[in-house]
Amino acid sequence: MATPKILVVDDEEDLCEILKFNLEIEGYEVDTAFSAEEALKLDIASYQLLLLDVMMGEISGFKMASILRKEEKTADIPIIFLTAKDTENDMLTGFNLGADDYISKPFSIRQVVARVKAVLRRTSDKEKEQGNECLKYETLSLDTKRIKATVDGQEVPLTKKEFEILKLLLENKGNVFSREEILSRIWKDEVYVLDRTIDVNITRLRKKIGPYGKNIVTRLGFGYCFEN
Repeated sequence: MATPKILVVDDEEDLCEILKFNLEIEGYEVDTAFSAEEALKLDIASYQLLLLDVMMGEISGFKMASILRKEEKTADIPIIFLTAKDTENDMLTGFNLGADDYISKPFSIRQVVARVKAVLRRTSDKEKEQGNECLKYETLSLDTKRIKATVDGQEVPLTKKEFEILKLLLENKGNVFSREEILSRIWKDEVYVLDRTIDVNITRLRKKIGPYGKNIVTRLGFGYCFEN
């Protein structure tokens, strides 16, 4: 399992370094940013957890979270707010923005580490539950529950048969399926379906998924497969 990456965003540089040091001791990979503006220049989507200070410069932690929640690539990244403000309204604001936890300053490092572990554990459990519902290859994603395909976060309009062909190939990367196998699995008992129908659907599918079209490989005389 890959080491979780954490981004700490706080204008108190000493606090950032303390958090970074202690979280790295726990085995996490940690980066720091001393403002939301600085943090937003980073590849936020590469982090598994954000620790955001609420009271920063022009862009507060709340505002930064709001920006991230509007972008598909960063919408689901867990966020823990760190703040000296502990009023009920502030806490509600944080949770309404989708915060996973809210820690009031001053806090103990042990408390932060425990909360971080708890949030990452919940996230891991949630990903396991959703694992069978979402097929991914790099930035190509197939949500089998919502019947939605995306490339680089942009939805790709697939027909029912195109979606089912892509699902079959992604679920079985590297396996070659003959036209007859694809017909029997996707079209099942439908009559008057020609082998040429498979070729037409594959051609359209390749065009629609852009850069990943090349991953759908033709094995002459055998059939089709999805290769890395």
